[in-house]
Amino acid sequence: MKAYVFPGQGSQFEGMGQDLYETGGIAKELFEQANDILGFRITDIMFTGSAEDLKQTKVTQPAVFLHAIVKARMAGEAFQPEAVAGHSLGELSALVAAGALSFEDGLKLVQGRALAMQKACEIQESTMAAILGMEDEQVESICDSVDGIVVAANYNCPGQLVISGAVPAVEAAVAKCQEAGARRAVILPVGGAFHSPLMQPAQDELAAAIEAVSFSAPACPVYQNVTAKAEKDPEAIQRNLIAQLTAPVRWTQTMKQMIADGVTEFVEVGGNGKTLQGFVKKVDRRFPTSAL
Repeated sequence: MKAYVFPGQGSQFEGMGQDLYETGGIAKELFEQANDILGFRITDIMFTGSAEDLKQTKVTQPAVFLHAIVKARMAGEAFQPEAVAGHSLGELSALVAAGALSFEDGLKLVQGRALAMQKACEIQESTMAAILGMEDEQVESICDSVDGIVVAANYNCPGQLVISGAVPAVEAAVAKCQEAGARRAVILPVGGAFHSPLMQPAQDELAAAIEAVSFSAPACPVYQNVTAKAEKDPEAIQRNLIAQLTAPVRWTQTMKQMIADGVTEFVEVGGNGKTLQGFVKKVDRRFPTSAL
């Protein structure tokens, strides 16, 4: 069984999508449609903007989403997923690719998500940190022992867990992880505490937008971040998508569940094409991976 997986924020790169745009056809059509929906020419930033330009949350999220959907649509009838999943933002790409959301609604939600998250980041100084070389349970225990808000946010793969929260609490947790023997524990250059309780204002703002959108039954199971399980019911998909902003991304658990359910091949769609392939290999090296 072949699964297509969609990356999130952090997989962007300078010049992304220009080669696709220049092929014309469906790619150019989608890029121009995105410019109209967003109200600014995101293609200018994607094609010629600097790495710093692309790091802005309001740019990064729609850019990564757009790049992935263009790639999937360009594949035409060859794109026949038997399962899909997306890492954080990538879950919206996965839902559009599987037919649960229209391209227009998906892009509007991505834009709303990015702006809501940016606003939430400005309320309180917050950050994230990558912890490498420790068991998940050990990192969770350290987070629980620290005063203030710090939680496990991204279970990326075995031995790689990202924590998220208020700056002092994250810094304290990083110091404790270093003392406990982490191979690496480092603060990440991000705008705020994604997938933590500090994103509650963004979740409240986005919930109404998600509830106002029409979801359809996807063409194949969608494995969602919140539950790490396959879902096809539109109402459940909607609920899980709302919960996602403050809940952890259970990517390790998702990959293991997909393998248990019969997935034998993973194809990464969009972004740099490397991030999720690397995570799959850390979960189980036996399964072939590729990039679309």
